[in-house]
Amino acid sequence: PGLPHISRSNYYYQTHKPDKDSGNQKLMDRIKEIYHEHSQRYGYQRIYGQLRREGYEINHKKVQRLTQKMGLFAISIRKKRKYSSYYGVQGKIKPDLIKRKFYAIIPNRHWFTDVTEFHLKDQKLYLSPIIDGCTQEIISYNISRHPDLKQVMTMLDDAFEKHPALNGLIFHSDRGWQYQHY
Repeated sequence: PGLPHISRSNYYYQTHKPDKDSGNQKLMDRIKEIYHEHSQRYGYQRIYGQLRREGYEINHKKVQRLTQKMGLFAISIRKKRKYSSYYGVQGKIKPDLIKRKFYAIIPNRHWFTDVTEFHLKDQKLYLSPIIDGCTQEIISYNISRHPDLKQVMTMLDDAFEKHPALNGLIFHSDRGWQYQHY
């Protein structure tokens, strides 16, 4: 009762029509080869591009239909997240006195800092330097396996030990949580 009415001839036409992909066995084999050569990470768009580079005159819709028919879907790999030290407001935020003028006329007046993530031999390292705005000299730095408050405090202690008299110094950071601490 709930089925749509179709004519007898249309029913037999649909159920007995020949498979239109039966003549594409060579192409389907090549699609499988490309799919497995690239560790199941190629979807139909990349497979289509590879086939075009190999000289196949083919439409992308046909490649899409064949990959779906064969059940070949790309395995997605999660992208690595870029390190960001900003986690919102954690403490008191000072006004921006630099206003994107990253230079100074007199040494030890403007110091700049940030925490940067590096990948070395399958491990993450975090660099936290202080750079003078006038001489571009690295005043102090610290390398750590974790971007924590201890890293920043060690770097600051080293800088203040080398330069004890810093009247009028402006210390500028990206306002990451480490720099909002008391």
